[in-house]
Amino acid sequence: MTARGKARRRALDILFEAEMRGEDPAQVLAERRERAQPPINEYTVFLVEGVCRHRERIDELISTYAQGWTLDRMPAVDRNVLRAGTYELLWADDVPGGVVISEWVHLAAELSTDDSPHFVNGLLARFMKLKPSLAL
Repeated sequence: MTARGKARRRALDILFEAEMRGEDPAQVLAERRERAQPPINEYTVFLVEGVCRHRERIDELISTYAQGWTLDRMPAVDRNVLRAGTYELLWADDVPGGVVISEWVHLAAELSTDDSPHFVNGLLARFMKLKPSLAL
């Protein structure tokens, strides 16, 4: 796994843990950085902080375009994969969209249900197509 791949996985772990504990992901990130065991990659920080900063808009986009699914009905892993993937796809201009989608679909396949990779792929691909017209 690449350094960025590991950073994405760690960001997902932090976002998921925060949701399960009912805490702010920024606080969980701060705890992990304080412990520094293992050290937190700066790309992990970039992803978690970005999701926190744009969470309202990200959740709005997911809710609007996830046909037949509400955020509450999605598995927690999928919800957080989509949050982080949407942030990276729409706000991280230095990473090709196809790479972003592939990486997050891979994590969904590894960590969630059999249907999750298809769902994540479809939604992130739609966001990539709509990116020029989305008000960010």
